[in-house]
Amino acid sequence: MKACGRRCRAGRVPLISLGVTTSSRVTWEATLNTTTLHPRRLPPRGTQLRGLFVLALLAALLGPVPSAAGSAPPRHDVVTWATSAFRLGTGVPDRAYRLVVHTSAGGDRMRVRLSNAFGDRPLTFDSVYAGIQREGAALVPGSNRRLTFGGRTSVTVPPGGLVYSDPLPGRVRARTNLVVSLHSPDAAGPATGHRLAMQTSYVTQGDHTADETAAPWTRSITSWFYLDAVTVRTPVRTGAVVALGDSITDGWESTTDLNRRWPDYLSRRLQHSLATTVRGVANAGISANKVLADGASPSALNRLDRDVLSHPGVRTVLVFEGVNDLKAHTGVTAEDLIDGYRQLTDRVHAAGHCVVAATIAPFKGWPEWDPEAEAVRQEVNAFIRTGGLFDAVADFDRAVRSPDDPESIRPAYDNGDHLHFTDEGMRAMADEVRLKDLECASGPGR
Repeated sequence: MKACGRRCRAGRVPLISLGVTTSSRVTWEATLNTTTLHPRRLPPRGTQLRGLFVLALLAALLGPVPSAAGSAPPRHDVVTWATSAFRLGTGVPDRAYRLVVHTSAGGDRMRVRLSNAFGDRPLTFDSVYAGIQREGAALVPGSNRRLTFGGRTSVTVPPGGLVYSDPLPGRVRARTNLVVSLHSPDAAGPATGHRLAMQTSYVTQGDHTADETAAPWTRSITSWFYLDAVTVRTPVRTGAVVALGDSITDGWESTTDLNRRWPDYLSRRLQHSLATTVRGVANAGISANKVLADGASPSALNRLDRDVLSHPGVRTVLVFEGVNDLKAHTGVTAEDLIDGYRQLTDRVHAAGHCVVAATIAPFKGWPEWDPEAEAVRQEVNAFIRTGGLFDAVADFDRAVRSPDDPESIRPAYDNGDHLHFTDEGMRAMADEVRLKDLECASGPGR
């Protein structure tokens, strides 16, 4: 075949990644540039020799040309979805879960993290798949792919342990409903999961993880079991933020299945922002969580390493905790809570991340509110705003308080219990975050 000249045409040939057919390549995708060759008349031999001489001279002057592989930009793993795990009932053997999660950052080489953090015995997963939600428990045809662990289809997680899957070839788009189906033949004892998912998932007996239809998945649940994080590979400039909080961050009372927690609204803002290259958002909210004391879940101080600092690609931690410490009436003072914030901030800074602190929102009208707790809230918020401890501040109190009664939530944002928020209130908090503050451009402790 003769050499290709000016009449060459570049085309794009679709590759079927992750087993997705052409009709369903909504999320897993890849392309390859090819060249269509056309014959042409060769120039005279002397012309060819002169051309070779010119090329040799240019090579001598310019040096070697870097290969395409050598010029590829560096990439790293970034958390695209996460939740905070704690003890969730008792494990059931031969049970399968179909768990629906919503990604934030897009990328390739997806990995999932399975948790046995609160288990008291080894836990085996003998079948784990990942696909794309079509509707309910049904998946986009051809999207469901088996995950492996060290090349094996089965993995045993020790008590208290975490395990990542091998990377799965193909691309996951931002803000996609990813479905992870997993089966354990021997689950027993304390189960690990997240109760308030605000997302419908599914459960069945027997291993139906490979089935892309909804037929076997007849029972719905609103909790996530054993899955606590998903990561993707992105350009190294892409980062993530972790929202560390309580039931407000967890999204309680936001609309189920619509991703209207305030970290979800923040994720929407980030996807096309020019102010920052942060795209990943991990939600580390747990209902009733406190900064200082353990309860149904470990305190923010005691879960920081696993729920926040263990995630890859994190650039900034946004801390929105404290109201449960105040309303518990355990004698917590403003100095106590500020000291807790200082410990959190020191540890996050030591890990190389920035800290953005949110002021504590009003809760007048909640049964545990009283003037003493309100006085502590005001003192703590004044420190958050002006104390200089944090890299930046998001004033959630200002964003949601009533102009008529600053100790209360604005009526349009109050879900009715005077502590939690409507979807509109969730959006107002997310809109209060200055996106450039998440960039951590000057490094922690600036």
